[in-house]
Amino acid sequence: MSEVFGRIKRLPPYVFAIVNTMKLEARRQGEDIIDLGMGNPDQGTPQHIVEKLIEAAQNPKNHRYSASKGITKLRSAICDRYRTKYGVDLDPESEAVVTIGSKEGLSHLVLATVGPGDVVLTTTPAYPIHPYSVIIAGGEVRSIPLRKDCDFFADLQEAYKNTWPRPKMLIINFPNNPTTQVTDLDFFQRIADFAKENNIIVVHDLAYADLNFDGYQAPSFLQAKGAKDVGVEFYSLTKTYNMAGWRVGFCVGNKDVVGALIKIKSYLDYGMFQPIQIASIIALNGPQECVKEIAETYRSRRDVFVEGLNKAGWQIEKPKATMFVWAEIPEAFRRMGSLEFSKHLIKEAKVAVAPGIGFGEYGDSHVRFALIENEHRLRQAVKGIRQALQNH
Repeated sequence: MSEVFGRIKRLPPYVFAIVNTMKLEARRQGEDIIDLGMGNPDQGTPQHIVEKLIEAAQNPKNHRYSASKGITKLRSAICDRYRTKYGVDLDPESEAVVTIGSKEGLSHLVLATVGPGDVVLTTTPAYPIHPYSVIIAGGEVRSIPLRKDCDFFADLQEAYKNTWPRPKMLIINFPNNPTTQVTDLDFFQRIADFAKENNIIVVHDLAYADLNFDGYQAPSFLQAKGAKDVGVEFYSLTKTYNMAGWRVGFCVGNKDVVGALIKIKSYLDYGMFQPIQIASIIALNGPQECVKEIAETYRSRRDVFVEGLNKAGWQIEKPKATMFVWAEIPEAFRRMGSLEFSKHLIKEAKVAVAPGIGFGEYGDSHVRFALIENEHRLRQAVKGIRQALQNH
């Protein structure tokens, strides 16, 4: 077929696929590659959640079509979580919708609310679906640098002032993937006030709500005064409960924005398999010790890995949240760029990472490590990286 599919043509090649192909080829040749590329949790889902899934799956009533916006008890459970954890009141009928993972939900929300000619502000670096959901919807992306040497809020104001037509939406993500940057409620309050003043929809991705370390607690955007007037937040069970493959997310907040997502989803899907939703209620309402244990596992891995790299001469700060380490490429290798340096690490260190360029132009000076291997394997990775840093 010779047709040109315009929407697909606007999407760039998936950079991560290049590293993935190289990793697979090395493994075919018998090499032991430690994969720290994709943020894919390696631990199992807590047993009480799995057992509830099995029990619910035995009931034939749960094999039928479900509700596209999620079953009532699950929407109520996420609203209860927001009330108890964040002090935020939500109406489960109009201000909450269950999504098939937050990635699906965010991309369909953008599809429902953004059209050709609309401008959306996102960060750079950014999780790829944040800018590319806009591209898929036919909108235009204006990127704001997310770097330690930049004043994000000042750059946000500047971007708004110099953009025409005026931006319709701002998509942000804290704790951030890939940069691991964290923020506080004062920052969210400034964002909410700015959005209200300039009539912008805010979409906040809170995927790493519970992977916090060293006493840090990630706030919800909806805790800011007036936040529900201007935006929504995506919350996910993926990292909190090691439920990556289950694909359970939520969009909560402004009823008009949530309503747009509910409406478009009613045309696109019948919701996820009902036993998964029933087990997700147990995840939210059941014992939460597992959440602390999962976070503690990542904290311990972070310490082993970062301290090991520091001793190897690669100076990196410990992140306060997420399951990632965002590492600036050592000076001697920086001219290579992140893609070539990632190839170097596969070849010389036997370690696969995510090249920063895959997260946007301002990511090219970094690589991202996902802490998805046990501590023994992480020490092995550090050993390989130490050797790779000596080979240039």
